[in-house]
Order: sequence, then structure tokens, then C-alpha cells
Amino acid sequence: MKQMKSSEVRQLFLDFWASKGHQVEPSASLVPVNDPTLLWINSGVATLKKYFDGTIVPENPRITNAQKSIRTNDIENVGVTARHHTLFEMLGNFSIGEYFKEEVIPWAWEFLTGEEWLAFDPELLYVTYYPQDEDTKRIWMEKVGLSEDHIVPIEDNFWDIGAGPCGPDTEIFYDRGPAYQDLPDEDPEMYPGGENERYLEIWNLVFSEFNHKPDGSYEALPHKNVDTGMGLERVVSIIQDAPTNFETDLFMPIIKKIEALSNGVRYGEDNKVDTSFKVIADHIRAVSFAIGDRALPSNEGRGYILRRLIRRSVMHGQKLGINRLFLFELVPVVAEIMEDYYPEVKADQDFIIKVITNEEQRFQETIHGGLDILQDVFAKMTDRKETVISGEDAFKLYDTYGFPLELTEEYAEEKGFTVDRDGFNEAMQDQRNRARAARQVEDSFNVQSAILADIIVPSEFVGYNRTELTAELSAIVADDELKEQIEDGQTAQFIFNQTPFYAEMGGQVADTGVIKDDNNQVVALVTDVKRAPNGQNLHIVEVKATMTANTVYTLEVDAGRRRSITKNHTATHLLHQALRDVLGSHATQAGSLVSENHLRFDFTHFGQVTAEELIEMESQVNQKIWDALQVETIETSIDHAKELGAMALFGEKYGSEVRVVKIGNYSIELCGGVHVQNSQDIGLFKILSESGIGAGTRRIEAVTGQGAYEYFRQKEMQLQEAAHLVKAPQTKEVAKRIETLKEELKDLQAENDSLNAKLMKAESQSIFDDIQDANGVSVITYHIQNQDMNALRQLADQWRQQSVSDVFVVASDLDGKVSLLAAVSKDKVTAGIKAGDLIKEIAPLVGGGGGGRPDMAQAGGKNPAGISDALKRAVTYLSEK
Repeated sequence: MKQMKSSEVRQLFLDFWASKGHQVEPSASLVPVNDPTLLWINSGVATLKKYFDGTIVPENPRITNAQKSIRTNDIENVGVTARHHTLFEMLGNFSIGEYFKEEVIPWAWEFLTGEEWLAFDPELLYVTYYPQDEDTKRIWMEKVGLSEDHIVPIEDNFWDIGAGPCGPDTEIFYDRGPAYQDLPDEDPEMYPGGENERYLEIWNLVFSEFNHKPDGSYEALPHKNVDTGMGLERVVSIIQDAPTNFETDLFMPIIKKIEALSNGVRYGEDNKVDTSFKVIADHIRAVSFAIGDRALPSNEGRGYILRRLIRRSVMHGQKLGINRLFLFELVPVVAEIMEDYYPEVKADQDFIIKVITNEEQRFQETIHGGLDILQDVFAKMTDRKETVISGEDAFKLYDTYGFPLELTEEYAEEKGFTVDRDGFNEAMQDQRNRARAARQVEDSFNVQSAILADIIVPSEFVGYNRTELTAELSAIVADDELKEQIEDGQTAQFIFNQTPFYAEMGGQVADTGVIKDDNNQVVALVTDVKRAPNGQNLHIVEVKATMTANTVYTLEVDAGRRRSITKNHTATHLLHQALRDVLGSHATQAGSLVSENHLRFDFTHFGQVTAEELIEMESQVNQKIWDALQVETIETSIDHAKELGAMALFGEKYGSEVRVVKIGNYSIELCGGVHVQNSQDIGLFKILSESGIGAGTRRIEAVTGQGAYEYFRQKEMQLQEAAHLVKAPQTKEVAKRIETLKEELKDLQAENDSLNAKLMKAESQSIFDDIQDANGVSVITYHIQNQDMNALRQLADQWRQQSVSDVFVVASDLDGKVSLLAAVSKDKVTAGIKAGDLIKEIAPLVGGGGGGRPDMAQAGGKNPAGISDALKRAVTYLSEK
């Protein structure tokens, strides 16, 4: 076996498959692009789903990659087991309908055992297979020469995660020897594929040969595929003879840095302490990569996962004696380890550090809240004479505040308490089950359609400068069948040899329009255009007359609609650059929609966008419109485009040839969309709204051209209506007139409050006469009509000044809503009667809730009919006290 660094192992894998004709795909963003079914990219195949489900036919059916991945369903096992990670690298090779078992199994063996590759000892390798897959067993024995005692049948060796491609798999195990054997020979799990530490799974070869249909049945795939996955961390642990993945060069530099920060705590001396080192080393890798891919901490979705990872790391840092901000100091170490293949971590290092530091600071404030909750739990347990913290409370501290169970147990032990571990594990399992159920849905592929994937007729999009042309109808698809002819009233999919119709892509909506025959009669309406698996523009049409394949028709795009779309698309590019100028280079596109009516632009930003910043962006875009900048398009290589400074959409993959859109010297981006010829064609740009839509992602909606004119015309009409209502002679006088009316209203309100106070004072004389006795406590209750909470507080002030009873409870209904107030004298507060407790007792009777200080509390409600019962309950409650 060769001794290698992790970076060498990764490159060797890619080099091997490149030598077998595979295209090396770069690692994609951890944040899925155009795939709402996944929270994270969780495997090498996740980024290739479009190839496996037949949505797109790849240029090269042989693909290999090293894909950074995140899985978070077993976070609590990280650091406890030898190989659980949140972020890991999956090495994979894939065949999309080309080679299959006969080729890939011998190739896998060659990579593992070949002298110029990993050079593993063949005697230490074992494989498992699906018992009904006799082909795989035969290939291992006949083509590889593996003895039968090294081949183990396993019923679970069938890869199936719901609708879509599925099939048997074969897993390859490495025997680490007796030194790693954690079970006796006779243990039923002591075999390759069992739950043991000796036989380590390193590679899984999946043979997708069936379609799992939505009705539960299976049918043979039109094209059989291969999908393999090898965990880099596992293979490196074998090559570097590391007890666990954490003692490899992927983690040890981080662990050494944590040692330096911990002032004397050492790794490898105590298993419990080692867990904290491992958790931090694992989590900082995941967090650094995820933030670099523009996932930001928040309270939901993937942002919640990041927040939880950061908080777990901080808590484990405290267990190592690190009681200050420290995670940011680990980011450069991660960047250095991964720089060979992932230079983006170092490039984004400052941004990653900023986000982590902000989150650490926030948690330092939050952690005290968690400790307060824990102390509150302790106090309640003491009152109830309990000694065991419930699993539910322990899990809440873990899940919400990031308290590891062990930390809760330590605090509990100091107080003489224990923790219900079984209850905690049950709550954890419930969460895991929910995640697993969601994951089964998330990972599903589309069911393949062979018809579209098999259509390879050429089709050229020529609509950048044209909206009308004649073209031959090359293919008709209807009811998932290829047709020679289609009749009136049907819906179909057309492919032409050339087309001016733009297919929906890159956020730009598809063109619509009509198809005419040689008599200039409309024979079909084009309602949408998509990209076919082999790259052709696929027209979705409503047929209006009989149409025949291989016939020439005239294709007409709705030119007015196209003009509106192009204005919005070019404005989107201007806005993107303005965002970066105003907010910073981290504000990059996270999604967009370019339609004929408006544009929508989503971008990454972890703070609020101020009104001043929006005005600056809008002004900057309009200035570039008025500067009449020429819009140029250049078709060139991806490398040359990058040299030109073209901005790529984050996470998107591009082919070797790309289209660059350049707007003067202001904006330059990779884009396949349709644009105006000069920025002045846009006319006008207006931002309609800006809002947060998720974790660190914000959205701007805007209009251009005619849409902007209509917006301003509508605002002008509203302003004229406002002028009429406030009796302003001209619209420019509206603001001044409103200020005058506000002053008048303020004076009237003051006069009204004064009169109301006098009225309340007069009425209070009779209110305070009716005093009830509640087991020695004097109490006044009263129901007053049509008063707000402010009036009730004035009554309470008068009650307190007159000292007429121990307790005062007053309620009022106004516009269908209830205001409820309770006040308690000082001596009764001292005696244990609290206004907050009283209000919580009676508020539900009026359909509400509330609280407050011991001497005064208030509540709101939605059920005026319950006021009488609430006031009666107040007296009963005080009698019981």
C-alpha cells in the first residue's frame, strides 16, 4: 500500500477515471441549484440527478467527481463514532447508460489493487452483493478472480429511495485486521457488512437497472446506469493507518490548532475530551464550506443546521476551557488543508470568518438564556421534589440552545440531579425519524422517459436577433409517443430544426407565440418552451389544426412580450452589479425571475438593506440606463470569459463554450439569455419591494419601461386622490396639509383624553363603592364599556390613590376586543398574591392571555361574552388563595 496525503488520494482517483475516458466534473455547491427537493448536496450523484432521470443527456456519459457533501441526520454521533461526519467528500464514477457491471467491477478492482494506483493487498478486500444479483457474483469471481469466501450475500444490497432509478449494489470492504476487531469471532455481526470496526466499507457500486414506479412496481430502465461512491475520509484513514478518520491529515491540523487554543488540554489522553476535539474539527469544516457556498445561519432550514453546528462547537469549546470567541481562528486551517482542490475556501476566508464571528457573538448572548432555562428547570424540580430532568427538557436544551447532553448532565450532577437519558434518546429518535421520512422524499429522482432522451435530431436556437422564421418540424411527441401527425385540440411537444423561441433558462421565462402554415393560418399556439434532454428547444403547444412532421412552418414569437422580457433581463444584470457596488462583493445572485411584467432578483446578504441603500442602487441602475451603454455579446471559452472578468452565477456549471454579456464597462456576466442592444432601450427602472425570504437571502422586485411608467402613473393617481381627500389645492401641498391635520388631531385627542379622565374620575366614585370579600381579601371587580387599556390603567391609578381595596380587577370591551387589568396592593403582594398569576388565571375565559408585574398585570382577549365569568373567577381564585 502506498503512503499518500489526502490530496494525493483524491487526485489519484480522478486521474484513474479520467484515464478510462471519464469527464472530471468539479465539485458543485453544497447548496443545491434548481433542486428544491434537497436541503444540502448529500452525495456525489445528487448533482447529477438531471442525467440519471433523463432530463438532460450529458456530453460525455462517463463522469467522475470528488463532491463535498453534507449529511446532518446523525449529528449527535459525530465525534462519538470513528467515521460519522457532517461534511465529507464522496469520490464517485458514473456511467449514464453506457458501461455497466462487466466493466466497472474490474476497473474498481484495478484502482484498489493496481501498483500504480492504491496498491491495496487483495487478500484484505471483501465484497458484498445482492443475493438475487448472480451476475455481480459471477463477475467478481470470473473476471476479478476473487475467491468465494471473500464474497458475502447481503439482502440489504439493493439501492432504492423511492420513485426513479434503482437497482442492486455491491460494497467493497477492507479488513483492518485483529487490532481493530471490537467483537469476538462468534458475534453475529463479525463479518464484512456487519456492524463492526474491523471490516471497513470503502466503496459502494450501485447498478441502476430498474425504474421504481409511483405505483410501487419495477420496470427495466431504457438505459442502465452506474453510480459509485467512495468516502475519501475512510480510504485515507486506511492509507495513513489512522485509528479513526480524525487522525488523518484532513483533521489533525485542526485538532492541533484547537489544542493550542485550549491552553494545555491535549488530544488522545481522554476519550470524553477527544469527543469535543472531534466535534469542533468536524463542524468547522462543514460550516466553513457551507458559508463559503452562501448558506448563512438562521432559525430555519439549512441556516438552522449551521447555527446548530456553530453552537455545538462553542459548547464543546467551553468543555475544553475555551471561553472566548475562537471558531474563526480555525477557518484558515481548514482553508489550508483543502486548498489544493477547494481554493474557494481561502478565497472566501474573510467572509466566512465574518459570518462565524457574528454568530459566535450572538450565541454568547443566547447561551445565558439556555443556562437560565436550565436553572428554571432546576428550581421547578426542587419545588416538586423531583431529581430527574425529563428527556423532553434535556432535548429542548440540546436542540434549541446547543447544549450537549453531557453538559446538561454535568450541571445536573452539580445540583444532585440526573437526566432521563432514555427520554432524551426517544426525543432524538423521533427527530431522526422525521428527518429520514423527509429524506426519502427529498432524494427521489424523476422517472426516466426514454422518448425525449432518444430524440437526437439537431435544433438550433437563432432567436437572439430574430423573432420570426420558417423551420421544419423535426419531431412531434404526444402522450409520451413519437407521432407523424397531430390533430386539432391536442397538446404536444415540438422540436424544429431551428427556432426563434427562447427556452426557459437562467431565470428568463420562455417565449410564447404562434405557429403558422404556408397559408399564414395559425395552426398552433406556443405556450411554453423547455430544454429537451439532448439540448433542443422543446415547444409545448396547443394544436389548432392538423400538423405533420417534416413539414415547414412559420414560427412567430410574441415580439412585444419579448421586448419587455429583454428589458427586464438587462436591468437584472445592472441591478446585480449595483448590489455588489452598494452592499459588497458577497451580495451575489441566489436566484432570479425575468418575465414580461417584472423582474425578481434574489441575493445573499446577512443584514438588512436600508432605504438609503435601495435608493442608491436604483439611482445607479437608472444612471447606467441613461448613459446609453452598448450591450455586447461574446461567445468564447470559459477560461477566456473568466480572464475578461465575467461574473458567473454562484453554483452554476458551465460548458467549455459560454456566452458573455457585457454592458459598457459596467457589467460583464456569463448569460445565455436575450438582452436589449443598448441600456437606454430599458427606459426606466423602479424597485417595487425588498424583503427577506429565508436564511441570509433577500429579494428585490422591480419593473422597467412601460411597467415603471404604469407604476408611477398609479402613484400619481393615488397622490391626486389623497390631495382631494385632505383638501390640498395641489399635490405638492399634500404633505403640508397632512402635517396640519395631524396637529389638529393631536389637539382633539388631548381634549378627548382630558374629558375622558374627568368622566372616569366621576364614574370611579360609584365603581369603588362595591367591595367584595374573598376569604379576607377585599376585591373590586368592574365591567366598563368602550374603553381601551390606557383608560383602565388610569382607573387603576385612581384606585391605588384611594386605597379602597386589596385587589382591583377591571375589564372592558371595545370593537369586539377585550382589555383586562388586575392590580394588587403592596401588602398583599408581600403576602403572596400576584397580579400576574391572577391575570393568567382569568384571561383564558375571555379568549386571551397576558402577564405583568406582581402589582399590576394586563391581558387582551377576543371573547367579550366571557368578561362576566372572568370577573367572577377572579373572586373565586382569591378566595381559594
